[in-house]
Amino acid sequence: MEKFTKKKEGAVEVFLPSESKVSKDLPVFYNPVMEYNRTLSIALLNALDEKDLQLAFPLSGTGVRGIRFIRELKKGIIKKVYFNDIDEEAAKLIKKNLALNNISKTRPGIEIHNKDANQFLLEGKGFDYIDIDPFGSPNKFLNNAIERLSRGGILAVTATDTGALCGTYKDACLRKYWAIPMHTEEMHEIGLRILIRKVQLVGTQFEKALIPMLSYDKDHYMRVFFRCIKAKKDCDRVLQKHEHYRSAGPIWTGELCDKKIIRKIDLDDKFTRLLKDEINALGFYDIPSLIKKHKIKKQKKIDQILKEIKRSGYRASRTHFSLQGIKTNMPLEQMLHILNN
Repeated sequence: MEKFTKKKEGAVEVFLPSESKVSKDLPVFYNPVMEYNRTLSIALLNALDEKDLQLAFPLSGTGVRGIRFIRELKKGIIKKVYFNDIDEEAAKLIKKNLALNNISKTRPGIEIHNKDANQFLLEGKGFDYIDIDPFGSPNKFLNNAIERLSRGGILAVTATDTGALCGTYKDACLRKYWAIPMHTEEMHEIGLRILIRKVQLVGTQFEKALIPMLSYDKDHYMRVFFRCIKAKKDCDRVLQKHEHYRSAGPIWTGELCDKKIIRKIDLDDKFTRLLKDEINALGFYDIPSLIKKHKIKKQKKIDQILKEIKRSGYRASRTHFSLQGIKTNMPLEQMLHILNN
């Protein structure tokens, strides 16, 4: 293990590449920034408390995600875990990491494959949970993942190509995600909604409506958990919520999260609290931008503005998309009145 070092993450220990710079050229891919991504994924499945799930990790890398799922999910949730990576070294490392955590690779509930991710998915008989967590765009894995996703299953999708989704590279967004992005204060939310719509469009081809249970933007990546509903009418309802928003779109205009589920998540860090408290509304007001644009002289604190919005009978919350942003159903004219008085 000369090229690797040992690290603790969550309830497990794993051997990882010694190189400090994260890139797709690592001998076996591991991204430490994604630790929260993995932790929240586990917390979400524990909150759902479903049973006998077949879990698939087509891009396993070191295997840390799947191994953490095995160790940290509640008893009875997992029926079988499928690890896969095209890299032979990754497949070997997954076995070493399972052994490091005293998990037998020969037990009936674990399979390790060394195939192209799409080949692995196509040859599978169907999975209840599929985690697509690539370096870059998830596009090339969506067709096969959705085709092999079971009725009622969960598809978790990560995208790290935020330059396209957030409007730095508009043409790339149009090519890859079939929508026009927005390069303003709201770009991260609009980018996330563009990603959701793209995945949903692929889903409707298979008559699978993919409904976001939880979605967020963090640390230069976007993450969405979809529930799969196999029904033509639900697909039609999904497509009805694909609309333009200002100069951007089409985007998903529906809810980003299922609040009943999110509030059951047993995590109490600052970011998770933001997700739990954030209201489901399309777009948000970036307060410094409003102040600058409308030449407002008063400088009210965010918490004070929130109180005044709620006193006026509207819903309001902070947003994880911007530290200076407010989500609310209050019209602009009344928001400006609050800021000016």
